[in-house]
Amino acid sequence: MHDIEYIRKNPEEFGKTMKSRGIENFTVEEILEIDHEKRSLTTKLQDLNRQRNEITEEIKKLKVSKSSCENEVKASKNVTNEIEETSLKEQTERVKLTNILSNLPNIPAQDVPIGADENSNLEVRKYGKRRQFDFTAKPHYELGEKLGLMDFEQAAKISGSRFAVLKGQLAKLGRALINFMLEMHVKEFGYTEVYHPALVKNEAMYNVGQLPKFSDDSYLTTDELRLIPTGEVVLTNLVADKIIEEKELPVRFTAYSECFRKEAGSAGRDTRGMIRQHQFGKVELVSITTETQSNNELERMTSVAEEILKKLELPYRVMLLCSGDMGFAAQKTYDIEVWLPGQNKYREISSCSNCGAFQARRMNTKYFLEAERKVKKYVHTLNGSALAIGRTIIAIMENYQNPDGSVTIPNVLQKYMSNDTVIGR
Repeated sequence: MHDIEYIRKNPEEFGKTMKSRGIENFTVEEILEIDHEKRSLTTKLQDLNRQRNEITEEIKKLKVSKSSCENEVKASKNVTNEIEETSLKEQTERVKLTNILSNLPNIPAQDVPIGADENSNLEVRKYGKRRQFDFTAKPHYELGEKLGLMDFEQAAKISGSRFAVLKGQLAKLGRALINFMLEMHVKEFGYTEVYHPALVKNEAMYNVGQLPKFSDDSYLTTDELRLIPTGEVVLTNLVADKIIEEKELPVRFTAYSECFRKEAGSAGRDTRGMIRQHQFGKVELVSITTETQSNNELERMTSVAEEILKKLELPYRVMLLCSGDMGFAAQKTYDIEVWLPGQNKYREISSCSNCGAFQARRMNTKYFLEAERKVKKYVHTLNGSALAIGRTIIAIMENYQNPDGSVTIPNVLQKYMSNDTVIGR
């Protein structure tokens, strides 16, 4: 949610930032007009309530003196009727303003490049050498099917398109990655592990910016609960409607969760394999920080996700996303893209974002400043994937494949795989 006071003071700048996010179907003038009308009605309500209170006091005095108060009672009723009418108008304007602001994305940070799409993203750094194969590298779905451990056909019969069934050592590899990632995040980086629901209320989705704009992208149950599209929804909402002591920040959560997305806008994209699925596993990181901590926390969080790839010895690059390619709630985002030999390209495996106070305003989460106990500020929230399990399996299969179709297990995972070294038939 946006700070309306900022928009009042910086209307031109706000308009420019929204255009940089690809938003054209609104005007700042409309927002300011609605805001002005709402504030005028609020002022009028305050005046009317003061009038009614004065009349009520006058009626009390007249009754004590046993004088007639017929005119005053009539005036009180008229004012009450006007209060009810004005209150409805004020509420209508409030809802109109909230609806507009709720559908506008976060303002980009100053160091975010301006651009319309991924072509304007900036490469920040690269890590690792791409493996040079002396045979033709295969995509993960060919490897998995030939191993008899990846079944798309039966998954489609059971659940439809964009689902996969993993068996045997590939299923075990997924479990190994979850354990490996969570242990690293907890033991080495100080995150608190969380086990959480996969179903949430609409309010929780709204708080992190998934609603109302992305209503069609999530699965809604018949009793108005939604399957989470990311663990960020629950982990961020763990501090909803709270006031936190400054000395307690940053707070860091991690969790493994099954995530569910309709992928409504991806028809025809990544239809083969496990790159883009309706259900996928992910280890999520969420940080709650002060205003001054969040920039450094984004760098830290990104380095945590990178460390997983370094331990797995997978080549990757870090991209700073441009204004038009960032997620709705983000003000700055780093995407980590892993090298996939089977596709001969880098593909996103993690996205780490600083959302600033955008989500905190929606969920009303603040912290006390230690130096000034009466002063409260909105917390800053950050989230990142570390990592998406399915895409990490893909990266391991394609980078560690052997000429006979088997897959070497990365050294760091072997202890989680009963000390196996190879995934074979």
